[in-house]
Amino acid sequence: MKQLNIIKNQNKYFFISLAIIVIGLIFYIVNGVQLDIQFSGGTRIMIETNGEVDSNQAEVLVENALGKSVTAQTQKTNNPGAEGEVIYMLRLDIASEETLTPEERDLVIDIISENFDVKEGGNQEMLSVEPSIGRETLLNGLKAVVIASVLIILYVTWRFSSMHGFAAAITAIIALLHDVAITFALYPVFKYPLGEVFITAALTIIGYSLNNTIVIYDRIRENFKLMRKSTPDEIVNTSISQSLTRTINSTVTTLIAVVTLYISASVSNISSLKEFSLPLIIGLVAGTYSSLFIAGPLWLTWRKRASMKRALKKA
Repeated sequence: MKQLNIIKNQNKYFFISLAIIVIGLIFYIVNGVQLDIQFSGGTRIMIETNGEVDSNQAEVLVENALGKSVTAQTQKTNNPGAEGEVIYMLRLDIASEETLTPEERDLVIDIISENFDVKEGGNQEMLSVEPSIGRETLLNGLKAVVIASVLIILYVTWRFSSMHGFAAAITAIIALLHDVAITFALYPVFKYPLGEVFITAALTIIGYSLNNTIVIYDRIRENFKLMRKSTPDEIVNTSISQSLTRTINSTVTTLIAVVTLYISASVSNISSLKEFSLPLIIGLVAGTYSSLFIAGPLWLTWRKRASMKRALKKA
């Protein structure tokens, strides 16, 4: 296999990542991020209908009646108790500082029943989350990410002490933040509600991406011992090239499973699995990219600058 000159083209790889993150930032400024009621607090109402309904119309009708922010979407899934039968549900997420009162919930059901073909005797589900609990859930999720990051820094610093462990740890964290940022961009771009599923997917992506990065760091550390006559640029290029096939094969086999899960969830209209598998697909691709083209070159850049500073102090 022809060896890639990743270090020579590192600025191009950095620019691609930066461009994607900037696009996500622009959409975030324009669209904002809609928090799921698990994080924002509010009330979720699920109403079974006889077919798909106009979710935009449902949003407008309920918003006008309650004066509160409403997000509506239609969901459908196969009925496990009757082959070939499809269950249609209208999901209404009503974000508010206080959960809906019984009167307000009845009003929502009446409005939907009057304007849409609601199934008589069909399923109706309600979930209320206090705003304080929603904020606590969001805070706990962020704490989990921060704790994971601190533990990663400590572990990588210790394991790669022979190759400036702290620099390796920080550049690994930057690569992981890159993966999470690209995955996060999915939400403002497509206006998906941000909920607990994102935290779960983010932690999964962090673990997977870190594993790929550590494999490459291991190869760099070994090659610094074996290739003593080579330059650091050549060593890092060689190390990444040697890990390329293994990293891509590992990612492809994982993606086959996750993409299959997404397709299966889409066919069966299982929204929870779709909401988990789609960001996971994006994150796995971003994680592989950062492990190969971001972490190693960043570490080498850090090492070069540190060496220059030491040389200037001695001069």
